[in-house]
Amino acid sequence: MTAPVHTEHLPAADGTPLATGLCLPAGPGPHPTVLIRTPYDRRLHHAELAAWARRGFAALAQDVRGRHGSAGEWRPYHHERADGAAALRWVRARPWSDGRVVAAGASYAAYCALAPALDATQDAAPEARPDAVIAAVPALGAADTAREPTGPERLWSRAGWWAAHGDRPDSEPDALALALAQDPHLLHHLPLTDLPRRLGRPLPSWPQLWRGRERGRIVRAAARATVPLLAVGGTHDPFRADTLALWEEWRGAPARLLLGPWAHGLTAAPGPDADPAHRVALGPLYARWARLALDGGLAPRPRGALALGGAPLWLPATGSAARHRPRPLVWRFGRPGGLRVLSGGRFTADPRDPVRSDDLTVPRRPDDAPDRCVLLAAPLARPLDLLGEAAVRLRVTADAPTADWVARLIALAPSGRAVHLATGVTRRHDPPGRPADVTVPLGHLARRLPPGTRLRLEIAGHHFPAHARNPHTGQDPVTATELRPSRRAVTTAAGALELPAVRPCRFTDAVDPVQEICR
Repeated sequence: MTAPVHTEHLPAADGTPLATGLCLPAGPGPHPTVLIRTPYDRRLHHAELAAWARRGFAALAQDVRGRHGSAGEWRPYHHERADGAAALRWVRARPWSDGRVVAAGASYAAYCALAPALDATQDAAPEARPDAVIAAVPALGAADTAREPTGPERLWSRAGWWAAHGDRPDSEPDALALALAQDPHLLHHLPLTDLPRRLGRPLPSWPQLWRGRERGRIVRAAARATVPLLAVGGTHDPFRADTLALWEEWRGAPARLLLGPWAHGLTAAPGPDADPAHRVALGPLYARWARLALDGGLAPRPRGALALGGAPLWLPATGSAARHRPRPLVWRFGRPGGLRVLSGGRFTADPRDPVRSDDLTVPRRPDDAPDRCVLLAAPLARPLDLLGEAAVRLRVTADAPTADWVARLIALAPSGRAVHLATGVTRRHDPPGRPADVTVPLGHLARRLPPGTRLRLEIAGHHFPAHARNPHTGQDPVTATELRPSRRAVTTAAGALELPAVRPCRFTDAVDPVQEICR
């Protein structure tokens, strides 16, 4: 039996009381501790705290400053280092604590776990840092989440998050959906900084979000990490690149990676390529890994497991390049064995009628009015295993001072069903009318494509509402008030899709993800 969850009010560094749920294991202790700091309501973690306590951990879930039961002003990404350090000091001073603490969290809460662990300030004493970190689908900062590394703004996810959680002490998860039901063109209105007025409530941090440009601070700090890390992500999660980068840079202490065919909700949000073999019980895995991390039982070499979507396999994350030797499989445009150009060697990217991110169909349009370049491959004669980074290389021309280039890769099953594989978007500032060589990264793929699959590649100028529309005027898309169409040309003879093909993966290549991470 475990004690029920009860609420403490822990003092932050400046004395602000922060509401904290606490659940202790049965027995006298002292115990190792798990600390979760979240803006999403500590009370939603009561079952999780009880599960940690049953496994012998004291468990705490704390509302961050200004959220739910905690006092103070809610400023995203502003107080988490100092407030997290204060919570760690408080825990270590309790009689039920054995002094060892794992900081854990998902999404924004992952940032809360990482911030004190990677504190580089002179006053960062050992007692103000956790002894291990579990960071799942990490949202690593305002600038990191607001834009793609290549520049374009992530409109849909940020509008949804700010509508639900921004500048308020509580949450309304369906706020954006409810607003769109009233005004389906809510995100079309300009400027985008006017969104709070259309939502009907103040959001002073919304325009501030878009002013930040510095990305990668947490990832850069990971190079000097001194405590073990478990990074957990999904190949369908928008932050998968940050999850991988965090793990790759975490070289001063044992680092483990679990990357499954999941979206931002992890196992609760499996992708279309998920297999029953990819159902991992994360709670027991986290607890087992935490014990080993605190006891010094993890080998120093980085390890991990990633799922091969579309196949019942987990593959080693470390050494996969050596074992499987990914090689670029180049599908050239308009060449035999490559991608056939169906339409749109010349097309118009019109922000008033943008290519939709939430629609995988290609609408029928007059031959003289395409809104994208569409290419198609012949059916695969045999299975194709992809493992690694993919990209599209283009030679393009735009008549606008700034242009976004979107590459969307779709798998078409023999039945005709379309499944999204990857999307990349990059922003360019090339002289209007001058050809430019552009690389659009598609990110990391871990996927098996069955025989008969056809690949469809679309080259477009917009990917809305996932990304803000480029106005083609040279203005910032967030503050722009005028939209102009842009004439585009794709030099198909110079284009290519590069896929990370590997030799067919077999069961002899597979690993047990739990065993791979917990050693």
